[in-house]
Amino acid sequence: QVQFVESGGGLVQAGGSLTVSCTVSGRLSWPFFMGWHRQAPGKERELVAWITTSGTTNYEDPVKGRFTVSRDNAKATVSLQMNNLKPEDTAVYYCNRHPPLPTWGQGTQVTVSS
Repeated sequence: QVQFVESGGGLVQAGGSLTVSCTVSGRLSWPFFMGWHRQAPGKERELVAWITTSGTTNYEDPVKGRFTVSRDNAKATVSLQMNNLKPEDTAVYYCNRHPPLPTWGQGTQVTVSS
């Protein structure tokens, strides 16, 4: 089994920045591709960015140019730096393997006020 623990969420004003982090633990062989997802109230969970084991990154259009995903394989951590945040970025943010495993962490709430 593998566990994902997200942290670093909070309340930020529009235009501000925030970094959320993810710690990976468990028996699944590390490193592996990782993704960041988010789920806004009343909406489906969606992928926002993913990163390969060597650090190549990919972003979905709504966050491209504003979000940056990075990883530290030695520490089994993955981070998502979010700049120029918008109210529509408000969501619970989750990390998972990419493509995702059935098990999800608790997520971390990011709220962007206008």
